[in-house]
Amino acid sequence: MKHDFVLTSESVTPGHPDKLCDQVSDAIVDRFLTDDPLSRIRAECAIATGVVFVAARFASGSQVDIPDVTRRTIRDVGYEQGEFDATRCTIMTSLSEQPLNPVYRRDERTFTDDEIEAFTVENQVTVFGFACTQTAAAMPLPIWLGHRLARRLAEVRIARELHYLSPDGKTQVGVEYRNRKPYRIHSIALMASQREPNRPDPETLRHDLIESVISPVFADEAVRPDRQTRIFVNPEGTLVGGGPAAHSGLTGRKNAVDTYGEYSRNSGDALSGKDPLRIDRVGAYAARHAAKNVIAAGLAEECEVQLSYSIGLSRPVSVQVETFGTGTVDDATLAHRLESRLDFRLGAIVRRFDLRRLPAARGGIFYRQLAAYGQVGRPDLDLPWESTVEANALRS
Repeated sequence: MKHDFVLTSESVTPGHPDKLCDQVSDAIVDRFLTDDPLSRIRAECAIATGVVFVAARFASGSQVDIPDVTRRTIRDVGYEQGEFDATRCTIMTSLSEQPLNPVYRRDERTFTDDEIEAFTVENQVTVFGFACTQTAAAMPLPIWLGHRLARRLAEVRIARELHYLSPDGKTQVGVEYRNRKPYRIHSIALMASQREPNRPDPETLRHDLIESVISPVFADEAVRPDRQTRIFVNPEGTLVGGGPAAHSGLTGRKNAVDTYGEYSRNSGDALSGKDPLRIDRVGAYAARHAAKNVIAAGLAEECEVQLSYSIGLSRPVSVQVETFGTGTVDDATLAHRLESRLDFRLGAIVRRFDLRRLPAARGGIFYRQLAAYGQVGRPDLDLPWESTVEANALRS
């Protein structure tokens, strides 16, 4: 296990083509679940210059205008004019309506324990959840800072503080660790697309982004850039327009952005575009919930929880914990406590977090909000899997 190292993590703005695809996919999930919480839906999206392709398989009592949801999402993200926009892009669909399966049309809130046991997963997956003490959100510092920079980059565009910015952007932060603790900011990179006309020269762009994006983000951070921190602004050259006109996008291609910035492992499976009965999505939330409660209980400074599921079973076949030498009790004991206290069966996860009804409860937009700036470690969204109510029980 390394103690001294540099780790870099990236984040992207909602206008990045991959994240735009994630948002389209999750906006479709939101719409189906808002109208019919017992819907089954799998939606994937691909985007290129002037073209959006959406493939969806669904079983639902509701009817959803998928092209309309797609155009609305593209417009909300900010693509209204230029080489790619919500009005003129071509939308192609491949839609497959499935028969309603009575097994999945049952309300999990009424399940007995035997019924939860009989509610099995459909796919095999190993998911990971992670938490640490590096930030107040229990997230690794590099991805936390990457998300903050990406959010600020989008905010100054929307507020027209930097009127020449277009929706596509990417950030990267490198953090130097000493004894596995953040020591200094090694590097910062911002990639910002710009509109024509009034595009600034490179030096003006660098000055504007440092003053309007980097400085405000780090103003209240304990670890800040120093004189040796290397700052890169559009290191690959000028990016005019950006977005799908410049590079293609695909649902599920930013797994590290969705989770822990590669400080910890992730399953490699896409999170967006899947209804709450997909264990590869909701299992990742349950694993994060478990890891965060271990940290909140003061039982470790770093905790990674691994859940392995097999097709046809309701509960994980393996629950593993790794605390990287920071635990106050051994990892096997922590794994036993988690299995005893938290129910990792699919039906129990969906019921505990009320995952099928969150879109309707939150104005029709829930999962789409997760598709940018991370699906874990989001204090802005009051996510149920970020709760630490189990910490006291785990401490006992």
